[in-house]
Amino acid sequence: MINSSSENVTKLNSINRRMFITGSLKFFIMIGLVSRLFFLQVKENKKYLTLSDKNRIREWKLAPIRGEFHDYFGNVIAGNFEAYQLHLIPEEIEDFRYVMYRLKDLLELSEKEFQKIVRKKNAIKPWETLIVADNLDWKKFSKVNNQLYDLNGVKPVISISRNYPYNENFTHIIGYVSQASEKDIELNDTIKKNFVPGLKVGKIGLEKSFEKKLIGTNDIERYEVNAYGRRINQLEFQKGERGKTLKLTIDTEVQKLANELLKDKSGSISVIDIYTGAVIAMHSSPSFDPNLFVFGINQDDWQIIRNNSMKPLINKTLQGNYSPGSTIKPIVALSALENGIIDTNFTVKCTGKSEMYGQTYHCWKKEGHGFVSLRNAMKQSCDTYFYEIARKLGVDKLSQTAEKFGLGKKVFGDLFEIEKSGLVPSTKWKKNTLGKGWLLGETMITGIGQGYIQTTPIQLCLMTAQIANGGYKIYPQIIANDKKNIIPKDKFTPLCKNSKNIKIIQDAMFGSTNEVMGTSYRSRIDDPKYRFAGKTGTAQVRKITEKDRELDLQTFEIPYEERDHALYIAFGPYINPRYALSILVEHGGNGSTTAAPMAKKLFKKIIDRHYLRQSMNSKKYMEI
Repeated sequence: MINSSSENVTKLNSINRRMFITGSLKFFIMIGLVSRLFFLQVKENKKYLTLSDKNRIREWKLAPIRGEFHDYFGNVIAGNFEAYQLHLIPEEIEDFRYVMYRLKDLLELSEKEFQKIVRKKNAIKPWETLIVADNLDWKKFSKVNNQLYDLNGVKPVISISRNYPYNENFTHIIGYVSQASEKDIELNDTIKKNFVPGLKVGKIGLEKSFEKKLIGTNDIERYEVNAYGRRINQLEFQKGERGKTLKLTIDTEVQKLANELLKDKSGSISVIDIYTGAVIAMHSSPSFDPNLFVFGINQDDWQIIRNNSMKPLINKTLQGNYSPGSTIKPIVALSALENGIIDTNFTVKCTGKSEMYGQTYHCWKKEGHGFVSLRNAMKQSCDTYFYEIARKLGVDKLSQTAEKFGLGKKVFGDLFEIEKSGLVPSTKWKKNTLGKGWLLGETMITGIGQGYIQTTPIQLCLMTAQIANGGYKIYPQIIANDKKNIIPKDKFTPLCKNSKNIKIIQDAMFGSTNEVMGTSYRSRIDDPKYRFAGKTGTAQVRKITEKDRELDLQTFEIPYEERDHALYIAFGPYINPRYALSILVEHGGNGSTTAAPMAKKLFKKIIDRHYLRQSMNSKKYMEI
């Protein structure tokens, strides 16, 4: 009995100890839970409330509204339209393939399009937005909206996208926009700050140059979602700032005419106001439709543009380096006059060719021009005369005059990153660049715009404008503002020592266009309202051999790529001039038959619209 009682006491003590230990554990666990709950609900209240709100409240950034481009008369030349898009975030979708097959049916996607979207999904992070469609029509967009109850994670988006109503007419000025790349985001803080999936940014031209002005800021929408992530209530909408609208100096009607004149040709047309420097037209041909790039160009269209032998992707007005041919002769003559090398009575006998140290230098006219003065030499574009005055002048003096008038340097500064500087050679340049001394023969061919000298069409236009305005420096501008531009200190400063010398050149260019035997006489306009003065140019693209001279082939008989470039520079109206232009047609044969006739049509349009331009009431545009 005693043993049994002892065993019971032992068992009871053991049970009591266990109960005590268990009770203690429960007590401490309870204390721990209460402490933790207190910590979470009181101490960390704000933190977890914020996290809770993040699960409940979503923020959605909308693409900013991009600023527009207007022409001088207020026509929209680069605008916006509402694009219907479809976005989804893979990690928010339970069954991605199911959702995609539903969208494939709703959007009527081809198998190729479907697989492309799947590949895009595999290439991005699960939390990144996948753009299923970026330009849906309203019917399909509405169809998807009606089925959203079965499409968890799919977000229909009304975005703003770019539109170029004049298609190829302004491409090489304005450029185009397309989806922002990683490089765009990395290099531009403004793009990074405003980035949303599908954001379109400038890739070339003024669209890229003025990205910070044009891009605007995002609209921000905050809304409440339920446990399934579906929107149940909009809480706030923060309106973004629209990008600034920029007004150009361009006249759309003149720009369109330039495009028509260069149809099926490779070349450039530029028109400048000789006093304000306003660019009235600046077209490079062939061009392409920038709308093709907005949502990503397809392979077929890209290959057509890329493989075009006339190179539509190159802006010939700014990027094209060409020998100026005889269009340089007004500068050669002016430099000779300015440096006292010749006067108006200086004559040269042209026999069709000149000999110098065993080298023959040909004039374009085989039988020669006979005795010619400066005026007649300019009128008939006698090469022999300009060989001689270039020889007497020297390349360094010629280079100084050419550079004063805008050759050999960028016309728009840093505005267009693609613009080339061209090349005005000198003895120093050749020594430093090629390590060789300058030759007299090189001076002679420079005098007719061949050899090392290279110019862009816009430089030739600027050169002509400064000849036309009496020899005063101007700065071409393509952006028009309400307020006057800051005038550089050297604007309107004389480029010549003697204003009479400029008048001699102007008169000689008048003879070239308006008098019998002038090289552009057939393109003259007798009406004083439209009458203009100009100078033709023909730039060789290869050396002409003696065999070529004997054959004397017509332009159409020569392979296209071996034909000379055709050039023409002009200003008008001759009495009280206001506009200057340059025309270049690649492989056009010669300036008198190909380029000069275009000037006749251009001046009629330009001068008719001059009065409309002058009477145009100023409208308020955002200042740059």
